[in-house]
Amino acid sequence: MIKKKILIVGPAHPLRGGLATYDERLCREFKAMGHQCEILSFSLQYPGILFPGKTQFSAEPKPDDIVIHAEINSINPLNWFHVGNRFAKNNYDLIVFRYWMSFMAPAFGTIARIIKKKSNARIVAITDNIIPHEKRFYDKSFTNYFLKSIDGFLSMSREVFAQVAILEPNKPKVYVPHPMYDMFGPAIDKAEAKQKLGLEPKTNYLLFFGFIRKYKGLNLLLESFAKVDRKTLNLKLIVAGEFYEDAQPYYDQLKELALSDDVILRTDFIPNSEVSTYFSACDLVVQTYLSATQSGVTQIAYYYNKPMLVTDVGGLAELVPHNKVGYVCKLEPNEIAASITSFYTENKEADFVNGLIEERKKFTWDYLCQQLLGL
Repeated sequence: MIKKKILIVGPAHPLRGGLATYDERLCREFKAMGHQCEILSFSLQYPGILFPGKTQFSAEPKPDDIVIHAEINSINPLNWFHVGNRFAKNNYDLIVFRYWMSFMAPAFGTIARIIKKKSNARIVAITDNIIPHEKRFYDKSFTNYFLKSIDGFLSMSREVFAQVAILEPNKPKVYVPHPMYDMFGPAIDKAEAKQKLGLEPKTNYLLFFGFIRKYKGLNLLLESFAKVDRKTLNLKLIVAGEFYEDAQPYYDQLKELALSDDVILRTDFIPNSEVSTYFSACDLVVQTYLSATQSGVTQIAYYYNKPMLVTDVGGLAELVPHNKVGYVCKLEPNEIAASITSFYTENKEADFVNGLIEERKKFTWDYLCQQLLGL
């Protein structure tokens, strides 16, 4: 294999969250394959007034095994020209943009155009989303500006792949499922994990994990959970993730449905160092999304061999074969509640774990990197 000089453009430390975790893991995989790889990240990702969470920054130490250039200011056009000209001089063979929302399109599209004009780099994009979950008036024009600057596309759901095919029919593109998240540390014993989290040792737990936004359907999950015979199943729900919207409607719903005693809210940002503990403590990971493309939560569940319940939206069903590794449900509370009940009353955990062990073989970082190089 000819060794390449590669630049990944997207969030990385000190920024936090799934995008940064993904980009750093991708960089490490390219390096493990023998390529030279660095990350170009942000000096300013979002203005504070636009950021829905408490902080954009990680409290964890900076990685010492990868080079991260924190230089892009998402709202300063002068910065885009400076960054584009600076990195055009570095003679990269491949530049991989991580595209997840149209707000970043002007910065990314401008930087890509400058690098393309002034170097021989091939420029590809990992397109998490093309049509955003939360639509804004500028989405179409901004996204088109970005897409026109890119040579090829990798999508992690068939839905997004189809959207790219409509907008850029003549450029190379490939569908590759989201790789398995394997960087949060090994699983630990379920009883030990419950103890670490201060949970009741004999209680069964569902896990809803990740930032809380409207499209992720926590309201649907709570409505469904209220229909489950929680006392008979000795069952509680853990909600682990920071609110990225007004939390009060959820507190009101908990009170209205008499769920306050059976739902455990851990609504601070969950650092990478605690991810293993939360997934190890639960029996079933629940993702009652109202819309979706792909999900990093699914790929964490695969790593920890945790059965899943997902809704039949976007690309979730592609990754969760029904009745093999979990359940695929309609957006219907009675069906979701019945599936949760079935998981426990029919003792499905062991069968689903066997299915997970088989399915997870498909989701490797090496394959993703090979497909990016192939583009």
